[in-house]
Amino acid sequence: MPFRNLVGSDISPANTVLVVERDDTVLWGGLIWRAEPEGDKFPIEASGWGSYLHRRHDLHGELDGRGPYVHADACQVIRDVWAYAQSQPDGNLNVAVDPSTSRTKVGMPAEPYKVEWWESPVLGDVVDDMTKVDGGPEWTESTTYSDGRPSGQIRLGWPRLGTRRTDIMFASGVNITDVASVMYDGDEYAQVVIALGAGEGRGRRRAVDAVRNGRLRMERVLEVPGEKGNDRLATRARRERIARQTLGEVSEIQVVDHPSAPIGSWQVGDDVRVRIHDQWTDWDGWCRITGWRIRPPQGDDGERVTLSLARADGFVYGG
Repeated sequence: MPFRNLVGSDISPANTVLVVERDDTVLWGGLIWRAEPEGDKFPIEASGWGSYLHRRHDLHGELDGRGPYVHADACQVIRDVWAYAQSQPDGNLNVAVDPSTSRTKVGMPAEPYKVEWWESPVLGDVVDDMTKVDGGPEWTESTTYSDGRPSGQIRLGWPRLGTRRTDIMFASGVNITDVASVMYDGDEYAQVVIALGAGEGRGRRRAVDAVRNGRLRMERVLEVPGEKGNDRLATRARRERIARQTLGEVSEIQVVDHPSAPIGSWQVGDDVRVRIHDQWTDWDGWCRITGWRIRPPQGDDGERVTLSLARADGFVYGG
C-alpha cells in the first residue's frame, strides 16, 4: 500500500502497528513483521492481532493460575489467553476480547485441559485448540481507535460468526472482475457417509446416511470418536453427506465496489451467494467468507478486493 513521507525509521518489525483505512473507515489493523526495501519500493508484511499470540508462550503454567480447565467455556479460555499475554511486562498490545459465551465445554474431571509450562506452549495454539473443539467458537478481528490509539478487537462467535446474507451477492459480469475458477473434485464426492462414533468393535456406534441419485456409488467414512449419541451421530452423517454430495467449489474471487455488495458490507463468517458464469461453467451456490484483502490502486490498475471463500455447507456449527 502507498505511504506518504515514509522513511525506514518509521518501521520497526515486531513493534509497529499498521492500520489500513478506506474513506476514513478502518478496514484492518495488525502488526508489521517484515520490511525489506526493493529499490524505490518498500514491501511490508503484516498480520492481524492474533498473530502476536503465536510469538508468545506460557512461562508460568496454566496461564498463571487461570487453569487447569474442567467443563470450562471455550470462550473464557480464549479470554484468559489474551489476559495472560497482555498482563506480562511489555506484552500489552491493547487488544480487547468480547464477552461472548458458548455452550462448548473444555476439560473433564478425569482429564482436565492443561497448559503445562515445561512444554513452553504457544499461546496461539491454545486458542486454536478452543476453536477445534467439536462445536467450538469461532473468532475474527476488527480494529478501532481508543484515545487516539489503534485498538484491536477479538470478536467471538458461537455457534458461528456472521450470518447468511440475502442483501448482497457476487456474480460474473456484475461485481466479480477477473475470471473465477470453479473446482470440481470427485475425490471429495460421496452420496454415502458412514459416521463412526464412540466405542470399539461391535459396540462402536455407527450411523449411515445414503441416497441414490443415478451416479456411481461413492462412500466416505467420518470419524467422530467421542460421539456417544446416536441421534447426533446421524445428524453429523447427514450434514457430511449433503456437503460432499454437491460438486463445485469456489475458493477465491476478485470483486469491485458495487451496489450489489459495497466494500465493507460483509464480514468474515458471512454466507454470500456467488454466481459464476463463463464458457466452462454455470455455477450458483452459497459460499462462506473466510478472509478478504484489499489492494489500493496502482497506476492504471484500479483497486482490487479479493475474497477467500469456502463452501458454506461444509461448516457444522455448535448448538
